[in-house]
Amino acid sequence: MQKLIKPRLIPALLAIAFSGSAAAAGFQLQNQSGSANGNAFAGAAAAAEDASTIFFNPAGMTYLPRGHNISVSGTVLHRSIKFKDEGSTTTPGFGFGSSFPLPTGDGGDGGGTSLLPHGYWAWGVNDRISIGLGMGPTFGNTTEYNDDFVGRNAGFFFEMKQFNINPSLAFKVNDMVSLGVGINFAHNESHFKQGVPLVMALAGYPENNYLDVKGDDWAVGYNLGAMFQLTPTTRLGLAYRSRLEFELEGRQRWAVASPGFGPVAPLVNADVKAKLTTPANFSIALSQMVGQKWEILGDLTWTDWSVVDTLYVNNRQTGVPLQKLTYNFKDTWRVGLGANYQYSDSIKLRFGIAHDKTPVKSSADRTMTLPDADRTWLSLGAKFQLSKAASVDVGYTHIFFDTVKTNRAVTTGYPGVETLRQTIRGEFKTSVDILSAQLNYNF
Repeated sequence: MQKLIKPRLIPALLAIAFSGSAAAAGFQLQNQSGSANGNAFAGAAAAAEDASTIFFNPAGMTYLPRGHNISVSGTVLHRSIKFKDEGSTTTPGFGFGSSFPLPTGDGGDGGGTSLLPHGYWAWGVNDRISIGLGMGPTFGNTTEYNDDFVGRNAGFFFEMKQFNINPSLAFKVNDMVSLGVGINFAHNESHFKQGVPLVMALAGYPENNYLDVKGDDWAVGYNLGAMFQLTPTTRLGLAYRSRLEFELEGRQRWAVASPGFGPVAPLVNADVKAKLTTPANFSIALSQMVGQKWEILGDLTWTDWSVVDTLYVNNRQTGVPLQKLTYNFKDTWRVGLGANYQYSDSIKLRFGIAHDKTPVKSSADRTMTLPDADRTWLSLGAKFQLSKAASVDVGYTHIFFDTVKTNRAVTTGYPGVETLRQTIRGEFKTSVDILSAQLNYNF
């Protein structure tokens, strides 16, 4: 019994590979700036308006005022996830009166509210060289359903926190060309809970049969940027951010209930490891001034989600593979269009729209902890110039998600020797609201 179930518990570590943030596709956090939120992050790699350019395109530091530039932002992100069961099924167990119990609840609202802080500092050392530092979460997700969630055996709780430290350097080659480079030191911490399909004769209460896995690791990557001032009113930005590879190490716990006795202490404690790769992305962006008051922003961004394909979980001591998970992600594109209007000397208005594709190929690949779908952003915001040195940005976004289906299989067994226990079928409706504020200061 223990050997049969254990491999289905360990995939918790890999949940981060298919769980996602509420904002961008997959589990990426697009929300790196309070100012860019008002433009739906359209053209962010060409905007170079404040110190948050360190993340979107480090070459943009050469366009900031001389001296020290500081931008500090906070984003409140609220996501709603509603599931509707549409005929989930379970297979018979073995022995007299046994079956694999299937909870019957829709799980409540699996979303929630999160706070995303970011901080940036850029220093123009001289007319040609700028250095900077950016810090904040870049990938993440929080999803949690009620204990009676019908899809609990395919995942009912997931939290991922990935924090990035990004020292950067920019060099102004001439009046037309600026180049930038950054190093990324990222820490990933993940926590996942997944139900276990046990036969009724042994299971007791279905909501008490679960696994609980945590893991964390550091990884190092890089990002590159270039800006080209093609004309006095036209700027082109190119930005690339590398993939990151984490060797997650953590602990697996397995708890089970016995009929009439309620939950008992964890029966299994094991050291596990899993390799997670977060994707690279490349953006081409444009900033175009139209007259004295209007700025048009646009971008096209590619993300290498196909690196999330087949994931393996191993015993940390022996290296023996315990599970193979196939998610079959595909590369995606995001397109954004935004505008800024200089209403007065002290007020700038922002607008934006974007469309983001999901990396999930089919309903069979769609998981409970990330019911990802194509989405459309609608954004507005404003910048208030408080003084020559200080300004405040505010931005609001609502994201409309397509209604999508899931047809997710729940199995037990080892890689290559797996048995179907349940199939979770249903419909997901998701929406997101994002509110940001940012303080900018130059001295």
